[in-house]
Amino acid sequence: MQTLAKDFTVKLQDDRPGALAKAFEAIAKTGVNVDGYSETEGTLHVLTSDPASARKALETAGLKVSREDEVVVAEVQDRPGVAANIFRQIADANVNVTFSYVATNNRVVIGATNVAKAAEIVSKQGAAIG
Repeated sequence: MQTLAKDFTVKLQDDRPGALAKAFEAIAKTGVNVDGYSETEGTLHVLTSDPASARKALETAGLKVSREDEVVVAEVQDRPGVAANIFRQIADANVNVTFSYVATNNRVVIGATNVAKAAEIVSKQGAAIG
């Protein structure tokens, strides 16, 4: 099964101890669960069940949401070749994946230049990935 959701890109003020904790603490105070995230060199991608509350919490904590992207979130099996199959199909459709990460409950998050096409591909792969 796949759905569309919102991913926030947050530039942490400093890539130093406590910066990531500040972002997660802000979201946690609202009671919103973080469903998936990726952080690399001070750039945080975060997926939540309540994007509006998460955005407000991050901004209230002084963190800037630099992007809000629609993403594909797909349930996948935990077995060899699943990711290879998904990303090969997307590549063969000439869609560029701009970022991707794993979320809770064996789900993959995919940001792409053509999210609608990526969602269509993942949907068609349904039985093979879920």
